[in-house]
Amino acid sequence: MTGQRILKVKFPADPRILRKVREHVRAACERGGCCEQVVSQIVLAVNEACSNIIRHAYKGSSTGEIILEIFNNGRELEFHLRDFAEPVDLTSIGPRDPREIKPGGLGTLFIREIMDDCAYGHVQGKAGNFLHMKKRIA
Repeated sequence: MTGQRILKVKFPADPRILRKVREHVRAACERGGCCEQVVSQIVLAVNEACSNIIRHAYKGSSTGEIILEIFNNGRELEFHLRDFAEPVDLTSIGPRDPREIKPGGLGTLFIREIMDDCAYGHVQGKAGNFLHMKKRIA
């Protein structure tokens, strides 16, 4: 159930931009009624999602774009991320075993632990992928 849009940003798939994106997400979640702990968790999840888009969908190329929208329906916040990359293999999206000692691969684990719901897919009839996440407002 999508509510009132409280944020829409379009930005290049460049990791140097993510600091500014985190600031926008933090401000929107604070306005949306989340406590500080939940805000920090959401910022982490959205940052991980954006990093994964940059790394895996765009394969590190900063020429792509990402759109982030946040909606508030009074009970939960919804986060919609969309890229314009080639469709990714949805079966390959998932965390590695957290007991493995090696860098990387935990972003989707963090996202699934933090968010109440998340769904991945391809944009119908166009190039691109999407990630929709939901978090109940405490």
